[in-house]
Amino acid sequence: MQTIDTILVHAPVDRVWPHAFQVEQWPAILPHYRWVRRLRGETGADGMVEMSAWRRFGGPLNWPTWWQSEMSIDHRLHRVRYRHVKGITTGMDVLWTVDQVADGTRIVIVHEWPGPRWPLIGGIAANLVIGPVFIHAIASRTLAGIASAAGSGE
Repeated sequence: MQTIDTILVHAPVDRVWPHAFQVEQWPAILPHYRWVRRLRGETGADGMVEMSAWRRFGGPLNWPTWWQSEMSIDHRLHRVRYRHVKGITTGMDVLWTVDQVADGTRIVIVHEWPGPRWPLIGGIAANLVIGPVFIHAIASRTLAGIASAAGSGE
C-alpha cells in the first residue's frame, strides 16, 4: 500500500518547516489530533513519538487511531521519516518532504506499508480500507491544518 498526499502552502519554507517537525504542537493546530507524546528524545530531534488522531466520518461518528513511531529529522533537507513500531500500522514507513518551490512550499507525505499481518486479507485491508479511508483522510487533514497554521494552502 502506498498513499501520497501533497499540498502547496503559500508561505516560505522557514514558516512551514517548524509545523512539520514540532509534532508535540500538532494537537493545538490540528483539531483531529487527540494527542502527541514524545516518549524519547527532545522536541525538534530524533526520537520516539506516540500519536493519536480521530478519523472523522461526519456527524457524531469518529474513529480513534493510535500508533507509535521512531522519528528522524533532517533539518538541512527538511525531511521527517517515521517508522511505525506499535499499533495496527506497525512496519509502515512515512516520509515527509518540505521543499521551497516558486509559489511557496510544497509538502509531500508518502506512506508505504505491506499491510497488517492478517492471513489472506492483510493486503486487501491495507489497499482498500486502511490506506484510502484512514491514512489518506488523516494525512490530508494534517496537511490542510499545517498549511492554515503556516499561511495559506491549496
